[in-house]
Amino acid sequence: MVAALTRRFGDLDIAEEAAAEAFAAAVERWPAGGVPPNPGAWLTTTAVRKAIDRIRREHKRDDKHREARMPHDDTPAEPPGAIDDDRLRLIFTCCHPALATQTRVALTLRMVGGLTVPEIARAFLVAESAMGQRITRAKAKIKAARVPYRIPSAEDLPARVHGVLAVLFLVFNEGYLASGPGTDPVRHDLTAEAIRLTRLTRALMPRDAEVAGLLALMLLTEARRPARISASGELVALDEQDRGAWDATLIAEGHHLVRERLAAAAAGVAPGRYQILAAINAVHTSARDIRDTDWSQILALYDQLVRLDPSPIVALNRAVAVAELDGPEVALAIVDRLAEALAGYHAYHATRADLLRRLGRGQQSRAAYDRAIELAGNTGETAYLTRRRDQLR
Repeated sequence: MVAALTRRFGDLDIAEEAAAEAFAAAVERWPAGGVPPNPGAWLTTTAVRKAIDRIRREHKRDDKHREARMPHDDTPAEPPGAIDDDRLRLIFTCCHPALATQTRVALTLRMVGGLTVPEIARAFLVAESAMGQRITRAKAKIKAARVPYRIPSAEDLPARVHGVLAVLFLVFNEGYLASGPGTDPVRHDLTAEAIRLTRLTRALMPRDAEVAGLLALMLLTEARRPARISASGELVALDEQDRGAWDATLIAEGHHLVRERLAAAAAGVAPGRYQILAAINAVHTSARDIRDTDWSQILALYDQLVRLDPSPIVALNRAVAVAELDGPEVALAIVDRLAEALAGYHAYHATRADLLRRLGRGQQSRAAYDRAIELAGNTGETAYLTRRRDQLR
């Protein structure tokens, strides 16, 4: 609805508030008058009226006001064959190069991904107030710059696709491991939508290697979803998952995409971040048992990734592979060097707790588990960490 309203009115604030007011009206009226035969149409019509009312209240006698009063033509502006998807249009609008990359991503997660400001703030490891201000300023800049609501031309796509992929990746991540305490541990609605939009982006840019890499990464990760949550709602770690429950069709498609990218790499085309992450997941999903995992190959891929993205989180994930090859003590030394950068990140403390557990340092491990549990918002992950902590002597 927000995407469709943005297409009509060209204003993110008006679209978001009108949609919210329409749902509020439904909550008020439907219990008494009953659900209308076509709820979606009722909501859309109500939202359009709310938007027009707001424009009138603000006395905006400009082109926007006149457009709102005119019969609306829903015919796509793009030529035949172009992708007509309101959400994808909105993603490309929010990912305009006039905005800083992190601001583009944050705004799009809010407008398209439906994530709350606290969820986005956790994804960026920043304060909620700072993230709220960043999103507000981004909407104002788009409005002031009159950024058009459309899928850009082929010449404009390369300048925007980096931000689009970052958004889709984070939307998928929020679904893969939801950060909100009041949500399901895994949100299939978000992972499915991220995959759908990535497929559309790949149709727009079939030769872009990173688009293919991100799609492969999503498919190989989504393939493990049936085995990731236990019957009691607890997160199931990779080494404990029933690999027979993994989706073989998604794995086959993901592996095919990875092999395509490997062939390109062999021809001298260096892989990007998403391609390397997809290759790491391909190694994991190729092993029939956790003991068959080729950790040396995974570490080599992380070494490549660190050169592209020397972030503390990549270093943390690399340390997990180091632990399998060189032992937990070597890995712990790497992890401890990340203490300042990742002090508020629950996965840092969870990783450290596991390494300390493997070294027999129970008291320190318990303290690290306690901190990880305190910071984790995902209910399934909290249950898993609590069980692991309680198993300590």
